[in-house]
Amino acid sequence: MRIPLPYRDGNAYDLCPTARFAPTAAPRACSIARLVFVTLRATLSHAHIRPMTQAHEWNQRYLQGDTPWDTGQPSSELMRVFRTEAIPRPRALELGCGTGTNAVWLAQQGLEVTALDFSPLALQRARERAAAAGVRVRWVEGDVLCPPELGGPFDFVFDRGCYHCVRRDNVEGYLNTLRQATCPGSAVLVLAGNAKEPREPGPPVVTEEELRSELGRLLHIVWIREFRFDQVEPDGVRFLAWSCFARRVE
Repeated sequence: MRIPLPYRDGNAYDLCPTARFAPTAAPRACSIARLVFVTLRATLSHAHIRPMTQAHEWNQRYLQGDTPWDTGQPSSELMRVFRTEAIPRPRALELGCGTGTNAVWLAQQGLEVTALDFSPLALQRARERAAAAGVRVRWVEGDVLCPPELGGPFDFVFDRGCYHCVRRDNVEGYLNTLRQATCPGSAVLVLAGNAKEPREPGPPVVTEEELRSELGRLLHIVWIREFRFDQVEPDGVRFLAWSCFARRVE
């Protein structure tokens, strides 16, 4: 769905160009325009629809190289969990796959991988990465809050950073995506910023209590542990994070 320009700008006058140059020329038309804008804004807010400009913004970040989370290597925490937990197979989904490092690694472990991201440029790079690695991944462009058909349910879902970005706007939308992507027995691994060490700039953060109360609405939390994201900041800091391993029981 394309979001009209006035909603993106937050400017009702974009619906009534005459208001900028001759405010008295068409007062009734401008009043109607303002009413339409207010109604549109309320409708979109209620529906939890996010402006499509966000796709452009994410694309710009990849274009400019402003992606500090993208180390070019699979998540060390993901690899650790694979060594220590019984991960169900064969179908896996990654939410917010970026340039595909984790999705490609999952495919190299023998899983049938579907990977979702908002950025067309990130997905283009992900396809190139998969081709270079000689693995097959199904790449899907879309919003984690209202994705296209993903072909679930999946046995394993991995999320490094989507949940902590969208939870404040629409945690129910996120949980609904998980609900559609999983079934009883599915395992889910969510990595998120840790509110014990908030930093700016840095990843969005969440408390352990919030993790348990929000994800616990759908999933059985097997364990939550602290770790540090792989990216290293210029001052040598690695951001504190949560690793949450859960299973769908019903």
